[in-house]
Amino acid sequence: MGKNIIIGIAGGSGSGKTSVAKALVKDMHLNGTVIIEQDWYYKDLAHLPLEERMKWNFDHPDSVEFDLLIKDLNAMVNGETVEVPQYNYVTHSRTKETLTIKPQKVIIVEGIMVLFEPTLRELLDIKLFVDTDPDIRFIRRLKRDIYMRGRAIENVIDQYMQTVRPMHQTFVEPSKRFADVIIPEGGRNKVAIDLLRTKITSLLRK
Repeated sequence: MGKNIIIGIAGGSGSGKTSVAKALVKDMHLNGTVIIEQDWYYKDLAHLPLEERMKWNFDHPDSVEFDLLIKDLNAMVNGETVEVPQYNYVTHSRTKETLTIKPQKVIIVEGIMVLFEPTLRELLDIKLFVDTDPDIRFIRRLKRDIYMRGRAIENVIDQYMQTVRPMHQTFVEPSKRFADVIIPEGGRNKVAIDLLRTKITSLLRK
């Protein structure tokens, strides 16, 4: 299949990482592309009571099973089909079902810690950081967690103040220095998307 291209997209929660990933796929009409979400690799907390799971710090690097994510990425690069985990954000545990992903030419990995983890960072051919104002990120997260993940508004706000905000300042924001490109405004930044299209096309030709 030849050389794979792995693109890492990091940024704060609600920054627009997913919209950048989708814009890349849509605008480039990329065939043979897959988007891998870091959140799928949250450690399984099924062994803990639900009350304890709800207090878990999901914005700390220790909450993610990076070893498994890296193992799956290496398997895809080697042309293997992988079964990636899926996560239930209401019960805070992995589902019994997995997602089957066949080898693809372009692999996009998106998540808040994608540029923080050194071993993962070394696999990336292109490293992106989506930079969005904190108030906009909070509003987006609030809407997403309430309407898409079935969370209570009080729970979302408490989590943001207790873990999301301080962990962003401690781990996510500093990882910006590892980015090849910093993208303000997420997927709406057409200039950045155009520049990335040129770079990806160049790598694919090689």
